[in-house]
Amino acid sequence: MNEVKHLSDFFSAIENDGRISITHIGIYAALLQYRKLKDFVNPIQVFSHEIMRIAKISAQTTYHKCVKDLNEYGYINYQPSYKNNVGSKIYFNE
Repeated sequence: MNEVKHLSDFFSAIENDGRISITHIGIYAALLQYRKLKDFVNPIQVFSHEIMRIAKISAQTTYHKCVKDLNEYGYINYQPSYKNNVGSKIYFNE
């Protein structure tokens, strides 16, 4: 899927969703950028520090809260790995 369309669809979906903050938006955009760098694979396998760097977020608790929220709200499917040497999987709804 075209990443610009994917981001546009995300903005349409969150337009009336008061639960979504600027931090959620930044993380979602960073996830799309990371996916672009990985040749648009779905799912992407990521470490939090990779996305935090792109999204300009310094607190891991903020990152994990927002990713879990995006998962709970149905914008992504997040599968944490719980292993230091294996990235978590994030699936995009297509």
